[in-house]
Amino acid sequence: MAKGSKQARFGIYDMKLLFPVIFLAGIGIVMVYSASSALALKKYGSDYYFLKRQALFALAGMAILIACKHIPYRWYRAMVYPLLGISLALLVAIQVSGFGISAGGSVRWLRLGGFTIQPSELARFSMIIFMAYSMSKKNEQMKEFTIGFIPHVIVLGLFTVLIAVQPDFGSVVILFAITWIMLFVGGARILHLLSVMALILPAGYFFMINAEYRVKRLMSFLDPWQYPADEGYQIVHSLMAFGSGGIVGTGLGNSYQKLFYLPEPHTDFIFSVIGEELGLIGVILILGLYALIIWRGIMISKKVTDIFGKYVAIGLTTALGLQVCINMGVTLGLLPTKGLTLPFLSYGGSSLLISMASIGVLMNIAGSVQK
Repeated sequence: MAKGSKQARFGIYDMKLLFPVIFLAGIGIVMVYSASSALALKKYGSDYYFLKRQALFALAGMAILIACKHIPYRWYRAMVYPLLGISLALLVAIQVSGFGISAGGSVRWLRLGGFTIQPSELARFSMIIFMAYSMSKKNEQMKEFTIGFIPHVIVLGLFTVLIAVQPDFGSVVILFAITWIMLFVGGARILHLLSVMALILPAGYFFMINAEYRVKRLMSFLDPWQYPADEGYQIVHSLMAFGSGGIVGTGLGNSYQKLFYLPEPHTDFIFSVIGEELGLIGVILILGLYALIIWRGIMISKKVTDIFGKYVAIGLTTALGLQVCINMGVTLGLLPTKGLTLPFLSYGGSSLLISMASIGVLMNIAGSVQK
């Protein structure tokens, strides 16, 4: 068989993307089991409860990755408004349908049949596709306030309000950041971006000081050791986990903080368990795998000539990169606590499936560059 035909059949998967994703998903399955076994045994009577579910999520995620790899990314142009409509409908359904699931004081999940989904994950993907579609159509008009700026802010505002009432401020922050970065890349005027920021920051400040628990959360971020039993509890135990891990870690399965000290050790704070059990070496490995994904996403966005594909690649890469940075920043005490998972590693079906779908779309875009 000729080399060209072999590439046509087997060279369709970008291994610089696929390898780190599979590696991270595999590590995620192992670490979810390690971090959740004690919790699962106590709550569900089986230490394999979260392991089995995460393994199924990973298999489903790989199937979605493969499917998205073979769906031409240009088809998403026709899917923009259906995606937006479905995302908005699911976000509304959380509040009004009675199917919303409350956990930790927030209603972020929706039960549909036997499945639980987090609509904010789909909303993020939908917003990226919409931004790419809209900016590619307007192109030179992106510098105009009423054409290149306001319509995108209106859609962002709809998502922001529906996600904020859950409340899920971590998703609001990352959605806002993705939109602003894409607008900047798409050619929106800096003055427009900064002017809205000047209006939002005072409102954000008022919103922050208007609730005592938010003020305490901010103060605990500045000095968590002053609030070790309440607002600073999560960060204190997260930092203790990293400190216990040292260079080589305490060994797989030997985390102490996961034993009902560190809240959500298998979701928001799985990076802390990795730092404790695998040490600095494991942390560097994880960082290297994420860096490879982000680097590859940037390279794909630079090489693709189709403007829609370029914006989609930029948006998906930015979303993954921001989510990684925010989650790691929270666990290391560098950012205030946000309820964001770590892509491919944290337990959770919605996050893993959307992350896998994003990689599949990036691979399709990469494939169009190679042809």
